[in-house]
Amino acid sequence: MTFKLPTSNVLVLGSNSIHCLLPSTLITRADALLGAHRLDEAVELADRQLKKLQGKVTLDTEEADELRYVYQRIGFQCLTETLFDDAGKHFFAGNLDPRVLISYYPELRGSLFTPDDSVDMFAGVTEYMPREDSIDDIISINLVRNYSPHLVPNTSTAPVAVELRDTLKVAATEMLKVFLRKWRTKRRDKEIERIELEGREQTAKTVNEVVDTVLVRLYTMSGETTDLLALIEGPNDIVVGEIESSLSESNRYDALCKLYRSRGEEAKLLSVWSKLVTGEAIDEDVHDPLENMFAYLIEKKDKDLIQEWGVWLLKWDSERALKLLTSVGGGKRGAKLPSADDATLLRRIHESDPAAGVQFVEHLVLQRRSQDPELHARLASIYVDQLLQCLEDESTSKLWRAKSASYSSSSSSTPTSFLSYFASTTPDSASKRTRLKTLFFLQTSKLYDFEAVKARLEGVNAEWSRVLALERAVVLGKLERHREALSLLIHTLHDSASAEAYCTLGGEVIPQKTSQALAERFSIPILAPPLPTRPAALNQRERSITVDEGLKKELTRVLLDVYMSGGEAMAESTARLLNAQAMNLDVLDVISDVPPTWPLHVLSSFLSRSFRRTLHSHHESQLIKALAASENLAVADSSWLALREAGAIVEEEEEDGGEDEELHEKIVSEVDGGGENEGLGLSVSLDEKASLRDHGHGREVRGYDVSEDDESVDLR
Repeated sequence: MTFKLPTSNVLVLGSNSIHCLLPSTLITRADALLGAHRLDEAVELADRQLKKLQGKVTLDTEEADELRYVYQRIGFQCLTETLFDDAGKHFFAGNLDPRVLISYYPELRGSLFTPDDSVDMFAGVTEYMPREDSIDDIISINLVRNYSPHLVPNTSTAPVAVELRDTLKVAATEMLKVFLRKWRTKRRDKEIERIELEGREQTAKTVNEVVDTVLVRLYTMSGETTDLLALIEGPNDIVVGEIESSLSESNRYDALCKLYRSRGEEAKLLSVWSKLVTGEAIDEDVHDPLENMFAYLIEKKDKDLIQEWGVWLLKWDSERALKLLTSVGGGKRGAKLPSADDATLLRRIHESDPAAGVQFVEHLVLQRRSQDPELHARLASIYVDQLLQCLEDESTSKLWRAKSASYSSSSSSTPTSFLSYFASTTPDSASKRTRLKTLFFLQTSKLYDFEAVKARLEGVNAEWSRVLALERAVVLGKLERHREALSLLIHTLHDSASAEAYCTLGGEVIPQKTSQALAERFSIPILAPPLPTRPAALNQRERSITVDEGLKKELTRVLLDVYMSGGEAMAESTARLLNAQAMNLDVLDVISDVPPTWPLHVLSSFLSRSFRRTLHSHHESQLIKALAASENLAVADSSWLALREAGAIVEEEEEDGGEDEELHEKIVSEVDGGGENEGLGLSVSLDEKASLRDHGHGREVRGYDVSEDDESVDLR
């Protein structure tokens, strides 16, 4: 930047010359004083000029620039002489670009500057700027200039020199901190809106970034926590990448996390918290980083972020992590196949925590209603494995055997099913819940491999196989092997209630209402029923009638055979079935199958009710027939007049010819008995209603068949 030359108001004319009296400018006087090393006088000169300008109503830009020049010259003079405190004050008064001062602190500037960066400066100021690259070099040169060779052995290693150097470094750092803080305060208070270097916003933003970033480093180095957090939490232009290492090395993870959060650096924020959780990083100011991670992920609701970090969190809090993972949907509800995200996520969860993997499969199948057969087969295998593990516990196996024996001995006097008996009388435990949820899933799912599960259940020892009779019956029902399923229920489990429900429900051992009631009671997840496809207005009874009546009768007949196969010992149970399911059994088939040695009282009730029902049906059909005949007579009587008035005339055109004329005359004479139409050869009219009238008057009715052949008419 250049300045105008001063103007002269006094001219002296000589014989061969013209002289002018030029006043000395502020810059020339300051340069002269600084050149004579009269630093205090130069400062006094600049201060007087500052007061003069402050007293003016309007500020002359050129005078302001001259004053900035002087203050900057003084500041660099003080910097060269290591008068750091004075240098900072004069730099601020001269509105020096902070980047120029920061350039002497390589450990603070980092990579904020590039070789292409430049700053506009006064030409006269740049001539007097220190040529050293850093404050350390300036201090070293100053020590050599002032104390060499007086310090022994040299100014680099002498204890006094080392101590003085450290003191000067601290002073230089403090000077820069104060300068940048004042400059930032001035910017914040809008005393200056932009640095007066081209006045461009991008330039100002670059300066702001440098100032804020370097201030963070200074606060971190000096341990000024309050100022550091105030800077980070307020509006700032910090270059995050420049100060990450500084904050990490100083264990200021609290400040780093707040900075990441304010800038939306989600991955980096969670990474720092994870290091604090594992102990890789330590910062007592960060309280409960694990809770912070959960709260942040819940707040963000970002599917990718939750899936990435939720799996990691399984190692620290599997319950909450799994709840977090299942809170975001990966695929469409009820999809036939799991989404790629679900499959990948399931694999990662299983690798991290197999128990959590089981729960996630349950979520996909039971909550999200996945229709993927592979997932259903996987869940069925998991449940069967858990069930068999329960039986490996001798106390559990003994308890379940006792329950089966107790139910078998009291089944004749109790109408409840074995499942209800087991659920109500067995103490609550993990093994009990495992068996119930296994039963519910095996009954409600239609997509798992029935044969594979059947083989698993039957591949155990005979004792376990008997204990698991109910589970086996459920799977046999899925395979439509009804006789085997009913035989297990009747002969092994002695569960007539479930057997009769099996017939009523078309092959289901456990009614849906029972499953839902017990699942709600014991807080067990079950496979949700399929979404309704019929209008919601249908009542429960209409929704439940889905089993074909023919299948019900067929299953009831099979159940009767199973009962009878037990011999006379099952006579009482057979009689109870006959009385309960008489509507679905044919009396002739039953009589033919009953062994002749059975006492009559076994069938007496069934036979009497069957005969009564047959007689009732016969009488009912007779009444219906009579009512129908009565209705037909009433309709015929009420419609006779209307039909007579409506009429229907069939006319045929007369043709010439002897035979035809005779034929027509005969027809006319038959119909009208002669009369006024006799002898007319124009047409023949046949009254269709003649038969109705004649029938109504008790006369003989005669009909006529008129063939399509015009040559003949048959009379009857």
